Amino acid sequence: MQERVFALNQQFQNSSPEETLSWFCANFIGKIAFSTSLGAEDQVITQILAGIDPPVKIFTLDTGRLFQESYDLLDVTQKKYGRNIEVYFPDAERVEKMVRAKGINLFYDNIENRHLCCNIRKIEPLKRALAGMEVWITGMRKEQSVTRAGAAMIEWDQANEIIKVNPLIHWTGEMVWQFISSLKIPVNE
Repeated sequence: MQERVFALNQQFQNSSPEETLSWFCANFIGKIAFSTSLGAEDQVITQILAGIDPPVKIFTLDTGRLFQESYDLLDVTQKKYGRNIEVYFPDAERVEKMVRAKGINLFYDNIENRHLCCNIRKIEPLKRALAGMEVWITGMRKEQSVTRAGAAMIEWDQANEIIKVNPLIHWTGEMVWQFISSLKIPVNE
């Protein structure tokens, strides 16, 4: 798989996000999903996908700890683009058991609790959302953090055994906000 990912990176190294997404959406019909956190980068990708209008699965994770502004933006986004964004929730019984045993803000206590909380609220729902998919589109950008500095446009995500496409990987924050401003894309500021 690494050879295929390397070849895809070579193929798309100078391609725009629109070109990259168009190709992947056309070549992985029914096997491609976009995970949106409703952040600025993800709203840009939603706009690009709306322009391409592929049959791509768009989903978000509701950890049970979202702000009202996130729900409002989800509603506005679905109405603007006429697309259903599937919402995946953590297993309620597992969340209840975890909170009873460790408290509502357990993730502040230690790394072990942070990993437990993340696994129940994010990782397990993500795995369900990606089940049966071959390609996962994300809004990752290199300049977002030190840990993303070495990321590529196309990667093999070993944990989820899926091709991960990061069409905005080379974009700056300024590019994201210019795109948002020019097309009046809904965002939380």
